[in-house]
Amino acid sequence: MRSTAYKIVVSLNVLASLVLAATYVGGATADAVKTQKESEAKGYIAFRNHDEIVSMAKKEGKLRVSTGLETPNFKPLVAGFKQKYPFMSDVQLEPIRGTDVYQRFLLEIQAGQAKEWDVIYIPIDFAKEYMPYLMKHDLLNMAKQGVIKIHPGMIHPGERNMVSVTSTIRVVPYNAKLIADNDVPAKWDDFLKPEFKGRKFVLDIRPLGVAALVPAWGLERTLEFARKLAAQQPIWIRSGTRATTAIAAGEYPLYLGSGLHVASPAKDKDPTGNLRYRVIEPIPTRIVEDGIGILNTAEHPHAALLWLEFLASPEAQEIIDKYDPLKASVLTPGSVNEQVTRGKKLSLVDWNHFAKFQEYTEKIFAAYGFPKADQ
Repeated sequence: MRSTAYKIVVSLNVLASLVLAATYVGGATADAVKTQKESEAKGYIAFRNHDEIVSMAKKEGKLRVSTGLETPNFKPLVAGFKQKYPFMSDVQLEPIRGTDVYQRFLLEIQAGQAKEWDVIYIPIDFAKEYMPYLMKHDLLNMAKQGVIKIHPGMIHPGERNMVSVTSTIRVVPYNAKLIADNDVPAKWDDFLKPEFKGRKFVLDIRPLGVAALVPAWGLERTLEFARKLAAQQPIWIRSGTRATTAIAAGEYPLYLGSGLHVASPAKDKDPTGNLRYRVIEPIPTRIVEDGIGILNTAEHPHAALLWLEFLASPEAQEIIDKYDPLKASVLTPGSVNEQVTRGKKLSLVDWNHFAKFQEYTEKIFAAYGFPKADQ
């Protein structure tokens, strides 16, 4: 006869099995099932587990990506993605960059002529215009439930279907042959000193760096700063890369302010050693540099989900830091941007500012006071 103790153990095992069965439904946790139902009630698409996404991606086997990443990333990223998912035999990436190109691509999307793309790039300047054309996956809830492995901070909290896997921080490049280290501004307001008036520093007419100060300063203070900068009679230029190159060549002494991903590689390549840069606090930090999402006409949406998840992974972030370069997310521990900003005062362009950033740049550009063409 079996002992009473044995019966108790069996009963406990049965009870544990019942609890486990109640917790998991079709391989998904009860929370994941609840999340899926909540997402669907709001018009979003959600999945209960990762295997479900992989299974459907296997049937697709293809992926078409329009991306703002630099082309040296393409080969190692695709190789890493295929190593993780060998069934993804056909993966194609196409670069897209330039304001005119972004606007033209938007027109193609609006006209229904961009159906060949699965994942699209969403420039911060035109985020509002792009958002309505994204497939409504609830990436945020799936990330929180562990269905997909993406840092929740990389996902738009309101839209829920847009991700940013890159970040940029702004620094001040200068030519040490033309301006002494001690004379380089230590604060942003130092650019307003009398000694910097009259073509003494370069300023980009596209005010991405100045606009990134809004989170720390507020819009009104930033607009006043912009007006005072214009009154300093700077050297106006278009393109941060061009400006940084000009500083390195000794054409100009100082630039407010280049992306670290431009300034640092240029410094490393400078044979004279004159190109340097200074980090000024609050550091203009775009946690959300630009967005990526799945087009609502995507033919391979499940493969696209795996691609978004892969870009947020440590291995892909390491590739981006190396080949973009220095643009891995500040949310990724150990990335260059995370290390440079660690412990410092930041002006954080997060998702709350992402949708407003176009408004910031337009108002700052107006504050510069360029003459308007006659009608």
